[in-house]
Parts: sequence; structure tokens; C-alpha cells
Amino acid sequence: MSGTVAMHSVFVYGSLMADDVVRLLLNRIPQTASATLPDFHRFSIKGRVYPAILPAKADKVTGKVLFGITDHELNVLDEFEDIEYEREDVQVLLTDSSDEKLQTKTYVWAKKDDPDLYGTWDFEEWKQLHMEGFLKMTKEFAEELNLPKSEI
Repeated sequence: MSGTVAMHSVFVYGSLMADDVVRLLLNRIPQTASATLPDFHRFSIKGRVYPAILPAKADKVTGKVLFGITDHELNVLDEFEDIEYEREDVQVLLTDSSDEKLQTKTYVWAKKDDPDLYGTWDFEEWKQLHMEGFLKMTKEFAEELNLPKSEI
């Protein structure tokens, strides 16, 4: 096994801003920094408790960057985000360090003209209304992901 491990950073803007969700998926809390993604909008999705982002001029999405994400952890996040999202490279502004720019990855909603997108998703409202149930679902997802393939 080689001694080098590729490290990634990922901009998160929805349920993954909650440390408890990240801990269930990665079994740790990575180093983070507050960040803003310019020229995107965070939508609510009808019938879902998590948000979607799509490009939108003169708008911005606040969130945070997870640092030191390994290839394996990135694969876990890919599985968690599923096919509804596409992982893309974006440039964010780190708000803690006078808007330093950073190239990072994020998950963009795949269906660009989705009629189910509306309004603006709110993290604080999600934490109050949906986080408990979402953590239960995330725990089940993480347990399934860790099963040996022959048991599935």
C-alpha cells in the first residue's frame, strides 16, 4: 500500500452541515471552515427534507467546507448523495479568512429544470423539524454501507 492518500475538500450546504450527520457517515468530524458559494441558489424540494443547489447569478449559498476527505470518504459521500446529485468542482470563498478563494467539490442537483424545486431551504428550520428523523435514516444508510457485499 502506498503512503500517499489523496485528500479532498467538499463544500456542504444542507444536512451535511450538521456534525452529527457527518459523524454517522465518516465516523469522524473533519476539519471545517465556513464558506460561501457564489452564483448558486439553495432550493427546497417538494416532498424532501434536504436541499438542492443550482447555478443562479447574483445569488449565493452559505455552508462549510469539509477538509481532509479521503478517497474512501468521498465515495461514501457520493453514495449518500446518490444519483440525484452530480459532484462538481466549484470555487468558494472562505468566510473566516477574508474571503480567500478555494477550489473544492460540491454536489449540484442533477435535474436542472426540476419543477419540484421552490423557495429557499433553511438549515435552522431543518434542524428543528427534520434532523432527528434524518439522523435515523442516515444511521441506517451508514450501517447498510458497511455491510460486507455478500450480505446485501
